[in-house]
Amino acid sequence: MIEVNDLHKHFGSKVAVDGVSFKVKKGEVLGFLGPNGAGKSTTMRMVTGYLPSTSGQILIDGVELEDNEVTAKSKIGYLPESAPLYSDMTVEGFLRFAAELRGIPNSGLTDAVNKAIETCFLEKVRHQSIETLSKGFRHRTCLAQSIIHDPEILILDEPTDGLDPNQKHEVRALIKRMGRDKAIIFSTHILEEVEAACTRAIIIDRGSVIADGTPDELKAKAQNAGAVLLRASGLAGTGIQQELEKLTEAKKVIVVESGDDYIEARVVPAKGKGNELSPAVFKLCKDKGLEIQELRVEQGRLDELFREITKSDSED
Repeated sequence: MIEVNDLHKHFGSKVAVDGVSFKVKKGEVLGFLGPNGAGKSTTMRMVTGYLPSTSGQILIDGVELEDNEVTAKSKIGYLPESAPLYSDMTVEGFLRFAAELRGIPNSGLTDAVNKAIETCFLEKVRHQSIETLSKGFRHRTCLAQSIIHDPEILILDEPTDGLDPNQKHEVRALIKRMGRDKAIIFSTHILEEVEAACTRAIIIDRGSVIADGTPDELKAKAQNAGAVLLRASGLAGTGIQQELEKLTEAKKVIVVESGDDYIEARVVPAKGKGNELSPAVFKLCKDKGLEIQELRVEQGRLDELFREITKSDSED
């Protein structure tokens, strides 16, 4: 549904997007991650046709955006960051206006508005003016306009920004549900949202894609993925540490706590030895007659990978 090839965007001498390429299929929810100033919003604006690219190709359901803007844009629903609203309109009036802009015929306007209101949980405020709404309801109204025409593609920039925890949960569930039959891209700074709603994620930094995969695939790339957490007793902690450090499957041993007859430690696997480390630690404990209180394998975390591979000095 979305195909981006070697996309670039320059603002004078500043390179905001530098050769970004990716694809999004129908039924896929793609999380777009990166530090501030990494190029996420700029890329999303180019994919929607809101901002022209410097170079590269964007295909929307096989249609080249640059040559067929009206056709391509008709397939897209877009929620920009800090989406503007007409504060003097009611929620229902604004959504009717958005539906008319999208070319929905008069015969289908009421049904389209009712469906968007129901989908985004706006029924109790449908007759309120937008200026009287809380930030959460304003944001949901913006989301409702992006789906008013039932688009095949949704591009959502920070869709849960400003929402309370219950509202965030509702929107994540909504994105996941809509992702079954649409192609969705949404940017977020909240890494737990990726695991909650995304089938795939891209991490972008300094205008380039630096990681791409399912949440589980990305977590497996984290430095501590495959590390073994061990709590055991029966030998002085220093002695257990020395034995663990002898394992060829171990890169290093990080002692959390130790004493005269116990240790709590994280054993980091050597490169390519992630699957072999846990059995090796278990065998060592058995051979040395140690009593194991805990032995588990860390799966890796997205926040660890994010910090490891992105630069902390990116700027807006």
